[in-house]
This record gives sequence, C-alpha cells and structure tokens, in this order.
Amino acid sequence: MPERTELEKLADEYKDSSPQEILKYALNRFGKDITIAFSGAEDVVLIDMASKIMPDVSVFSLDTGRLHPETYRFFDVVREYYNIQLEIFFANREKTEELVLKKGMFSFYKDGHGECCAARKVDPLRRSLSIRAAWITGQRKDQSPNTRANIPVIELDPVFGDGNLIKFNPLANWSSKQVWDYIRENNVPHNELHKKGYVSIGCEPCTRPVLPGQHEREGRWWWEEATKKECGLHSGNIIPQN
Repeated sequence: MPERTELEKLADEYKDSSPQEILKYALNRFGKDITIAFSGAEDVVLIDMASKIMPDVSVFSLDTGRLHPETYRFFDVVREYYNIQLEIFFANREKTEELVLKKGMFSFYKDGHGECCAARKVDPLRRSLSIRAAWITGQRKDQSPNTRANIPVIELDPVFGDGNLIKFNPLANWSSKQVWDYIRENNVPHNELHKKGYVSIGCEPCTRPVLPGQHEREGRWWWEEATKKECGLHSGNIIPQN
C-alpha cells in the first residue's frame, strides 16, 4: 500500500487527468479490491466509465430505510442497464431501533442529522469498506464549497479503513454541467427525481427540490449550517471549527 508521501505524489500526478484516466489507474491497480459507491448522478457516470474499462466492476449502495421510492426503482434500473451485481448494505438494525425508540422517527430535525446518519449510513459503509483496499466516489469540488472545495482526486481516507484505505474522487474537478453533459451524450440512466427539481438526493425526509439560483446542496439538511452538510460518508472533509 502506498505511503502518504507516495500518495500525495500520485494525487499531484493525476490532478489534471481525466476521470477515465484516473479510473483506469484505480481499476488496474486494485482490481477486485476496489468498489464504486453508488447513490447519485455522478456515481452512475463513474459506473458508465468504469464498466467500459472493467465490465464486472464492483458497485455498492446503502439502503438507509428512508430513501425515496424513485431511488429504490433506480437501483434496479442501474443493475439491469449495466448488468452488474449491485451490493446493498443495510442500516444497522439495533442502532436504528434504539434511536427511534428513544427519539422517534424525525429526531434529526431537532438534534441534527449526525446520529441518524451514523446508524443508517456510516455503519453500513464501514462494513462495506472493511473488505476493500480502495473505493471510488462521485464527489466534486463545486458540490459543496463549504466542505468539498479542496478534495484531491486521490487521497488516503481519513475516516474509514485501517489507515491504508485509498479513496479516489475522479470527478473532483468536474462541474455539474459536465456531469449532465456526459449523461445526455452517453444516454446514462438517472433518477426520476431529477426531473422533479431534485439535484442532490439523499433520504426522503432530508432532501427537497431546490429553486432556481439555489446551490444544489441547499436541498439537503436545509435546517442546518452549510459547514455541517456531510452525512458521515465524507466527514473527513469537514474542517474542525475553533
């Protein structure tokens, strides 16, 4: 596994590379020990690109138990379109039951989303990544200027794994326009919710459409500060406040 200094050199080497070039390196380097995290439009772009390099690329998603019906249908659309085995990891049952028993179904509106996301997202993600050497995400720098503006295309995951987990962000330098241009030009499937004004899509209670002129992440956890809008999957992006 490359050490931190080697990884930083690698990130610098690939910082201006195309997503396809980054994916080719990642898939050739890690093979079956790397997986793509799938939930949004960016992730399907990555699946489309990766499947042309490695048709049986590993892909997983998280079922929090609170997703939109359109998202559940979308899982099967992607599975069938790319003829892949989509691994689904479910929310931690015991932690979720305990949270709901103590605080009800919508405690995140009062207490913040961290506790709910920990049980429904972070726990299953940790289980998924425990068997991998690397993972691929659809993060973009302009997705969330408050938390993602400085993400590199390749990094050592600061939160998950045993300290050696490599995280690839091939679309870090892409804009939303580039993502959707690729989707249209390559006939990539997308979630039905995008046609209803949703841009960034998460759990149903924590996601709403955005208005013209609003940033895409304003539709997520709209009752919280912008600097806290990470669900735990990419919490390493958040800079601690003094």
